[in-house]
Amino acid sequence: MLKEFREFALRGNVVDLAVGIIIGAAFTGIVQSLVNDIIMPPVGVLMGGIDFSNYFLVLQSGEAPASLAAAKEAGVPVLGYGKFINALINFAIVAWALFFVVRQMNRLRRRFEEPETPKAPAAPPRQEVLLEEIRDLLKSRG
Repeated sequence: MLKEFREFALRGNVVDLAVGIIIGAAFTGIVQSLVNDIIMPPVGVLMGGIDFSNYFLVLQSGEAPASLAAAKEAGVPVLGYGKFINALINFAIVAWALFFVVRQMNRLRRRFEEPETPKAPAAPPRQEVLLEEIRDLLKSRG
């Protein structure tokens, strides 16, 4: 069983998958920074100073906290739907970026896998040419 596990773990696809997961995790951090630090501030300004990450809904009656952080610190149950909106935007950007990466990889793969342009068929051997001429002469006589 240990031998089978070693073969499985060292198979090329498993190693490729592990590398992909590590790169994906690093890419996710970059995208989160892109969304939180570069995209969302201008979107918030365009929408009148809105900060999606601070949108929440208090689930119990009483005085509403001023921010999501204050609500969590006070132990007030809240739905942080603004962070969910940010997560959706993160997902859309990651999906879009991965779409372009996969699209380019498929184009490169097709370019390398395409067969070379077909060459003109090789001329038949001299014997076949002579036999075809004989056949055609016999057809024309008969």
